[in-house]
Amino acid sequence: MLTVGIIVGITIVALIVLVLCKPQVIIKGHAISIYWIAPLLGAVTLCVCGCIDLEQIWHGLTADTSINPIKILVLFLSMTFMSIYLDEVGFFCYLANVVLRKAKTSQKMLFIYLYLVVSILTIFTSNDIIILTFTPFICYFSKSAKINPIPYLFAEFVGANTWSLFLIIGNPTNVFLATSMKIDFVSYASVMTLPTLLGGVVSFTVLYLLFHKQFSQPLTPLYECVLVRDRGAMILGLVHLGLCTLLLAVASYVGLEMWLITCAFALSLIVCTLIMRLCRKNAGLSLLKCIKREPWELLPFVLSMFVMVLSLENTGMTQSLAQLLGKGNTVIRYGVASFISANAINNIPMSVLFSSVISYELEQAQLSALYASIIGSNICAFFTPIGALAGIMWSGIVRGQGVKFTFTHFVKYGALVSIPTLFACLCGLMIVL
Repeated sequence: MLTVGIIVGITIVALIVLVLCKPQVIIKGHAISIYWIAPLLGAVTLCVCGCIDLEQIWHGLTADTSINPIKILVLFLSMTFMSIYLDEVGFFCYLANVVLRKAKTSQKMLFIYLYLVVSILTIFTSNDIIILTFTPFICYFSKSAKINPIPYLFAEFVGANTWSLFLIIGNPTNVFLATSMKIDFVSYASVMTLPTLLGGVVSFTVLYLLFHKQFSQPLTPLYECVLVRDRGAMILGLVHLGLCTLLLAVASYVGLEMWLITCAFALSLIVCTLIMRLCRKNAGLSLLKCIKREPWELLPFVLSMFVMVLSLENTGMTQSLAQLLGKGNTVIRYGVASFISANAINNIPMSVLFSSVISYELEQAQLSALYASIIGSNICAFFTPIGALAGIMWSGIVRGQGVKFTFTHFVKYGALVSIPTLFACLCGLMIVL
C-alpha cells in the first residue's frame, strides 16, 4: 500500500508541475502536449514494481462494462471528430462573425451574444472544441477593435465549462462518471437540466457584474465577409451530429451502447465525405487534418490514470478515501470534494478516481454522489487552470496571442465565479434528487 501511495503521489506532483510549467513543447512549429508523460511513467513504474500485473490491466481494459476506458475514449474522440469537422469547414467561425454583426456597436450586446452562442454550441458539441475555436477569434477581434479581450475570453471559458454539464457528451468527465453507473443519455439530461440552468444563470450574472463597467465604450464594428468554406461538407457534418445526438437520446431504449453509436456516425461521416470528394473530383475538406487535430494525448493520459486507480483499488486505498469523505449531505460532500480534488490533480484523473470511490458509498447515496462529482468536474475548470484540460489549452492560447492573464488573475476571477456557480448547481441537484 505504501509503495503504491508514494508512486501515485509523486506522479500527481509531477503532473501538476508539468501542467504549470511546461504542458506543451514546440516541435517544428507544432505545439505537442507532454503533460501525459507523468501519468504514463507512473503507470509503468507501478507495473515494474509489481504493484499491478499486466493481466489485471488487460482485464480492466477489455472488460465488457460501461466503465471500460477504451469505450469511453472512443465515444469522446468520435464526438470530438464531428466537432472538429464542423470547425474545419468554417461553421464555428461563421457563427462567431454573425455574433459580431448582431452586436453592432454595443460591447454589452457582444458579451451577451457571445455567452449565449458559446453555451448553446457547447451543449451539442464539446467544451474543448469551442474553446479551441473561439479563443483565437476573440483575441484577434479584440486586438483589431482595440478593446479589452479579458471579459469576452473569460465569459467564453466559463460559458463552455458550465453548459458542458447539460448533456453527457459535453465533457469526457461526464461520460466517464455517468457510464460508470450505466446512466443513459435521457436520464442524465433529465437530472442535469435544472442544475445547468441555475449554474448558467448564476455564472452569467456574476460575469456581467464583474465586467459591466468595461462595456460603456462603444464598439468599433469590424465587419469581414466570413463564409463557410464548404457548404456541402457543413450540411453533411450537421446532419451527422444531429442524428447522432438524437440516436444517443434513444440508445437505452433500442439496446445500443453510446460508444458504438458515436463511432458509427464518425466513420459514416468519413465515408460520406470521401464519396462526396469523388463525385466532385476535387480535394475539398482535409480529413487527415481533422484526424490530426484529435486530442490523441488523452489516450495515454486516461489509460495511465486508469492503471493507477486499479492499483489504488487493489490496496484498498479508494475504500479508505470513501471513508475519509465521511457522512452527511452527499451532494455537498462530493460536489465540494470533487471540485477541490480536480484543482489538485486535474478533472480527468479525479473522475477516474471518484468513479471507484463512489462505488463504496451506500447504495442509496451513490447517484447523488455521482451527479455531484460530475458538477464538480465541470465547474472546477474555471477556478484554476489546473482544474481541466480546457484550462490548460485556454491559458496556452491566450499567452500565445499576447494577452496578459496570469495564474493569479485566473484564480481571482475564477474564485468569484466558480464558487457561487458550484453551489447553484448543487442546490439544483438537491431539488431534482
